[in-house]
Amino acid sequence: MGQLDGMVAFVTGAARGQGRSHAIALASEGADIIAVDACRQIDTVPYPAATEEDLAETVRQVEHLGRRILAEQVDVRDLAGLESVVERGISLFGRLDIVLANAGISAPAPTLTMTEDAWSTMIDVNLTGVWKTVRAAVPHIVAGGRGGSVVITSSLAALRPNANIAHYSAAKSGLVGFMRVLAKELAPNGIRVNTIHPTTVATEMVLNDATYRLFRPDLEAPTRDDFVQAASTLNALPIPLTESSDISAAVLYLVGNSGRAVTGTTHLVDAGGAL
Repeated sequence: MGQLDGMVAFVTGAARGQGRSHAIALASEGADIIAVDACRQIDTVPYPAATEEDLAETVRQVEHLGRRILAEQVDVRDLAGLESVVERGISLFGRLDIVLANAGISAPAPTLTMTEDAWSTMIDVNLTGVWKTVRAAVPHIVAGGRGGSVVITSSLAALRPNANIAHYSAAKSGLVGFMRVLAKELAPNGIRVNTIHPTTVATEMVLNDATYRLFRPDLEAPTRDDFVQAASTLNALPIPLTESSDISAAVLYLVGNSGRAVTGTTHLVDAGGAL
């Protein structure tokens, strides 16, 4: 018996990284999954996007656990696409209880020289895309009348400033205000809303040359080892990189009965990075 038996979760950015980890973690506790990922390259993003094959692997791993999953390629900037896949998922699985607004991008750039497209795309995906995710999915939790949980992936960058990520920090900070309003609005319906704030996580969004240069601007061609050395100074604990499983464990706490009295919070999984 899992703590989420009979529940259904909607997970964005589910093809790999934290999204896949969250989908598998929830499935391992009994939830069926509605999963989306854009699975296409965004022009302003300096690392390879997730692929159709990545999303298929998420499906394989969830089904291996004996759970059902509907997975489709949808960009979180596409409200109609999100609404459509959520409705199909509910038609298949009968309900919706959990929303994990996880999809996001990273594209470091100096504030005064970044392009307008770089700024707009970051806000559209990392902030407006979360509103569209919530708009498409959460009314179905309300209609179910059973309560539920929404977890929004923010970042340590919302709480601790770093150079060259003004657009990213603005989006992730905006999610905190958005979360608090939503938590207040949905509390009478028994729906809890929280943001989760990871430090650096060992995923493709972090483990790439653009991030290495962000952390080691003193080097012409920094490597992963150079990045890890710099990241080691970021967190109070001797943990330079968290794993997706660390974040998924916190998500499970928030969406399960363990988090039944927790709403409107900024939940840090940052190895002491905010200290």
